[in-house]
Amino acid sequence: MPGSWCVAQRLLPVAQPGPSPRSQANAALDAEVGAIHRAHRGRYGRLRIVAQPRARGQHIGAERVQRSLQRQGLRPVYKRAYRVTTDSAHSLPVAPNLLDRRLAGWQPNQAWVSDVTFIATGEGWLYLAAILDLASRRIAGWSMSERIQSDLVCEALRSTYWQRKPPPGLLLHSDRGSQYASRAHRQLAAAFGMTVSMSRRANAWDNALMESFFKTLKVERIYQTRYETRAQARLDIVDWIEGYYNRQRLHFSAGYVTPVHAEEALLVA
Repeated sequence: MPGSWCVAQRLLPVAQPGPSPRSQANAALDAEVGAIHRAHRGRYGRLRIVAQPRARGQHIGAERVQRSLQRQGLRPVYKRAYRVTTDSAHSLPVAPNLLDRRLAGWQPNQAWVSDVTFIATGEGWLYLAAILDLASRRIAGWSMSERIQSDLVCEALRSTYWQRKPPPGLLLHSDRGSQYASRAHRQLAAAFGMTVSMSRRANAWDNALMESFFKTLKVERIYQTRYETRAQARLDIVDWIEGYYNRQRLHFSAGYVTPVHAEEALLVA
């Protein structure tokens, strides 16, 4: 019967169109961007997220990544203001600034920069002295103590020297703080065959990379954690520096590769 056939036709399900190729591509991109964002605990912004797929030969535009982050409501961790503290009110000898803003063009173990920062714990302050190799931006060594004295920076220099064994003539740059200007630190650097350089007063250009590293450490790790003890802070900071910063985090100044990979490339070049 014609009437029954028409009714049956109206009852048949209507095929719905599938997702468009653009929607499928956006969904795949969102999944990849979200995975990278989670893997780095929200530390990566769009430029580092773009660099990771590109390292595998997958070219994704920065604007597409930005739109993906916006669709998913994802943002990098909030950057707090960074406070620098340097005790330069002393009468100790101050070395000239031999680095003089030459932050690029070095080979590994030719130029190091060093600085000190502080970390709050439930037991009081923990002080961190770190040394960065200008060639690769790798953190080459560090030391931590509950006191900010010359022993702190001397131990950082001593441990870094014996791990790296640089040739004589390395340029060691720091601010003009009393710990770095101390007799103990100057004598230790001289014994290792190093040439000491110090920033000019109220001029942070030459130590900007160390200050940038400390800011990154605090924003991406320390401000996300509450340390009950100094021992807990020590373990966590060492894990972040050696396990994440040196070996996993893509570094802008190193050409969006990790500091370890940048150093390896320089050594075989």
